[in-house]
Amino acid sequence: MVSRSSTRFLNICIASFCKAKHLQRAETVIIDGIRLGVLPDVVTYNTLIHAYSRFVSYDAAYSVLDRMKEACINPDIVTYNSLIAGAMRHCLMSKCVELFDEMLELGIKPDIWSYNTLMHCFFKLGRPDDANRVLTDIIFRYLSPSPATFNTMLNGLCKNGYVENALMLFRNLKIHGFVPSLVTYNILINGLCKAWRLKTARWLLKELGASGLVPNVITYTTVMRCCFRSRRFEQGFEIFEEMIDKGHTFDGFAYCTVVGALVKTGRIEEASHYMERMVNTGIGLDMASYNTLINLYCKGGKLEVAHEVLDEMEKEGLECDEYTHTILMYGFCKEGDVARAMEYMNAVGINSNLVALNTMVDGWCKADRIDYALKIFDSMDTRDSFTYSSLIHNLCKVGRFRCASKLLLSCLRIGTRILPSAKRAVFDCLRHSGHHREAKRLKSEIKLALSAVF
Repeated sequence: MVSRSSTRFLNICIASFCKAKHLQRAETVIIDGIRLGVLPDVVTYNTLIHAYSRFVSYDAAYSVLDRMKEACINPDIVTYNSLIAGAMRHCLMSKCVELFDEMLELGIKPDIWSYNTLMHCFFKLGRPDDANRVLTDIIFRYLSPSPATFNTMLNGLCKNGYVENALMLFRNLKIHGFVPSLVTYNILINGLCKAWRLKTARWLLKELGASGLVPNVITYTTVMRCCFRSRRFEQGFEIFEEMIDKGHTFDGFAYCTVVGALVKTGRIEEASHYMERMVNTGIGLDMASYNTLINLYCKGGKLEVAHEVLDEMEKEGLECDEYTHTILMYGFCKEGDVARAMEYMNAVGINSNLVALNTMVDGWCKADRIDYALKIFDSMDTRDSFTYSSLIHNLCKVGRFRCASKLLLSCLRIGTRILPSAKRAVFDCLRHSGHHREAKRLKSEIKLALSAVF
């Protein structure tokens, strides 16, 4: 007679083989066990499902259900939670919903983990209303929501563009006794920063500090990066100094964020100091770090040093990406060798890259070859606000205000955002040239263009 402990031992062996990714050996153990009269149970098959979903495929994991039916073993909540996790791992969101429905049809009661995953799936599928109904269902079924439940809800709302709803839910949860964790605050701060709600994000950062929780590098870096993106550089540097004062250990991303902002504001010496500091701390340089370093030297007018860094990067086995090539093109343009930048762009095959083309438009303008810049502009399939803003500024500088006005209007009519400074440049150019009537007419045409778009 085979004891129950024999099946337990079988399951331990199978779990060990699965953990080591030896699935074929695990299958052999099951066959040998059956021959000896040691029958697998639901735990055996759940272990296989988990392993197949992790190391093989979702379909391989789901096929284990047929074997369970043949062995007259009923799947349980662990079975379906493992399958749902497998579908999630392979980004099969609709399958997660199907598995949940299948579980209900079999009379298996979902647990809080099942509901949390379903909620996450609905958000991934862009169905926030369904995700909200899942939360309501949890409450009506008297299940105790976990912190992960609320964090999933808040994260989903933020990522689907409902940051205000996430804040309202957060406040209501706190009133009803929910104690937010650092993860909760990081989710909300990240959502606010992505929605350009910097003021609210900074306010939440202060609330986080007052709550007794300690912000981590992710918290600070998220807000700092948003400050830099919003061109509020001094606020970003203040947050960086606060990170230093509190003794946080920086990663490469934090250093690169600060160095990039310092380069943008022309503070090359400070940027070099922090880049050197990052290297001295022993942080390994990745592709982003090398690009930041190359950009630093190009902006500082040290193109030869930038090429030395490029050689070092290639020795480390890293290949240049389009961003690296564009930085080097900018370096050539900065030295006044726009023709060489053009040759380089064509040689490396990035002549359809928007950032590279924007660099060339700006480069030819600064080389007083604005007609050549206009030719490149006309050849571009895609343009962004920087393309228009750069060209408009440079047209105004050489007094070609009528061309700048037409370009400004064409940009606004297609709904492309343009820098306010570019608009001001056109009006200033018209007024200083004594064309006050044209400035008034342009203002009226801009209003009409904006009303047609919105």
